[in-house]
Amino acid sequence: MEQFMAELQGSIGILKNPEVLTYLLKGLAFTLGISLIAIVVSIASGAVLALVRNYCTRGGARILGKIAAFYIELFRNTPLMLWMFICFVMCPAPEISKKFATALGFTSTVAVKTLFKAIVALTLFESAIMAEIIRGGLNSVAKGQFEAAYSQGFGGLQTMTLIVLPQAFRNIVPTLLSQMISTIKDSSYMASLVTIELMGCTKLIISKANAYNGTWVDRFNRGTIHVTDVFVLFGFAFLVYFAINFTLSCVVRRMRREKRA
Repeated sequence: MEQFMAELQGSIGILKNPEVLTYLLKGLAFTLGISLIAIVVSIASGAVLALVRNYCTRGGARILGKIAAFYIELFRNTPLMLWMFICFVMCPAPEISKKFATALGFTSTVAVKTLFKAIVALTLFESAIMAEIIRGGLNSVAKGQFEAAYSQGFGGLQTMTLIVLPQAFRNIVPTLLSQMISTIKDSSYMASLVTIELMGCTKLIISKANAYNGTWVDRFNRGTIHVTDVFVLFGFAFLVYFAINFTLSCVVRRMRREKRA
């Protein structure tokens, strides 16, 4: 028991190291940064895909509807990990990616190249999910809303932007927020490819925990990595993810209660 408590104290001491904590917080910043950008872009592109799939059903516009449907079904029915791998291999890293990575405190070549590729992968995948959510919202708006708008002299674009879309988004806000939570969690898949987001940073610290848990002596006696190191470091990541996503979940539940009321 005494040995376990000593190991646990050493493991907790890892998080007290300013270098380790700063490194983990940078990973958190990277996770939140790519998640926020991916969410915003995927909602915008998902709205376009939903509109095209729902309303481009006649004449020459049908080909656009079919393309949108193909895109949505392709990404909804394939794993995110696959697209992350494809983007990490094939996507370039533009200059704006370097500037944004530097703003987050990442200056390494891996971070600079990873940022844009991670955003692209998440956006491609999440856009398809968002499109179906938004399409459900569009279908929930009564057809009478279109007829009423046309009778008041509204054009097709005005009807969609001023009447239909606001109602559609109001109906799906809780579902959108739930998908935002999933997007933040999905970003952890990057840990299998790079060590730059929160889970990747946590795994890297664990692999080097013997340098921080108090068992390091010299370069010939590097100490050991204890089970408690794994629990403490992954526990820290667990608490961070839980705090962020539980807060969003509370917002979702409150909005659903208000909607029922």
